[in-house]
Amino acid sequence: MTLRLRRYRHKEDYQFVERFLIRTYLEEANHRGWSQPRWEYMHSHPDQQEKAPLFERFGVWEDEAEMVGLVHFEDRLGVVYVQLDPRYPQLKRPMLQHAIEHLQGELRAGPGIYVFLDDADPEFGQIARELGFEPSEHAEVTSRLRIPDPFPEICLPDGFRLRSLAEEFSVEKVHRCMHRGFNHEGEPPEDELEGRRIKLSSVNLRRDLTMVAVAPNGDFVSFCGIWPVPESDLCYIEPVATDPDFRRMGLGKAVVMEAVRRCSLEGTRIAVVGSDLAFYRSMGFEADARHTAWWRRAEGPSPHSESAEGS
Repeated sequence: MTLRLRRYRHKEDYQFVERFLIRTYLEEANHRGWSQPRWEYMHSHPDQQEKAPLFERFGVWEDEAEMVGLVHFEDRLGVVYVQLDPRYPQLKRPMLQHAIEHLQGELRAGPGIYVFLDDADPEFGQIARELGFEPSEHAEVTSRLRIPDPFPEICLPDGFRLRSLAEEFSVEKVHRCMHRGFNHEGEPPEDELEGRRIKLSSVNLRRDLTMVAVAPNGDFVSFCGIWPVPESDLCYIEPVATDPDFRRMGLGKAVVMEAVRRCSLEGTRIAVVGSDLAFYRSMGFEADARHTAWWRRAEGPSPHSESAEGS
């Protein structure tokens, strides 16, 4: 065993991380870390382009030529995630120490750092306490659906249709649906169209699996992105949004279930979503993993300042 810590190199290591996430999912009976699509979805966000120089702060641990650990932020300094090969529990303390030294930020709670840790790993929590972290009220929950066989009927209101983006592709219509679906008022700004186009150009985005509900007037009014994990029986759902004028009509459930059904035809047996909302529970999803954000206030001035509107 020859363990080595080094900084992340974005262009060279992006796919290295993907392979690590896929491998750990395939090897772990109860995998609770990120799936590969979340890593890809993170990098498909146009706002990440300006943050790419900060990615070198990520810590990568290798054993020979194999990645066995990664500590990183998703969309802002100070909100941190750990991906760990379970064969290497001795890395838990060094990973947290790396996060403290290189990934703290200026957040709503003040200068410091949140690290999301698996509630099912009390050892990690104890190490975090020893390093000055305390559990916060923030948490992320992952839910899973074992895809039913036979698959239930998918129903739509009269006049509405389900279409994949392979059947009808419109950046403008997707942009409007997502803008309104995430509760922004008014019509979407045109200067955000290019960012939406970038998101819809992600390497592994499957237009034939990405579903929309089409209203009688032709507008897209509900959207479901879905990402099969290569070499596995897993698919990851992200994002899902429904125009507020068309909610409580079964459209959100219809696009999610049709996307899942299409993945199942290719051998997918498990669908995962980063939520435990009643919306997903109504479709049969069950909470599978919970990660609490552990907080540590910076000692002295924070060396890295960045807004954290979601924290």
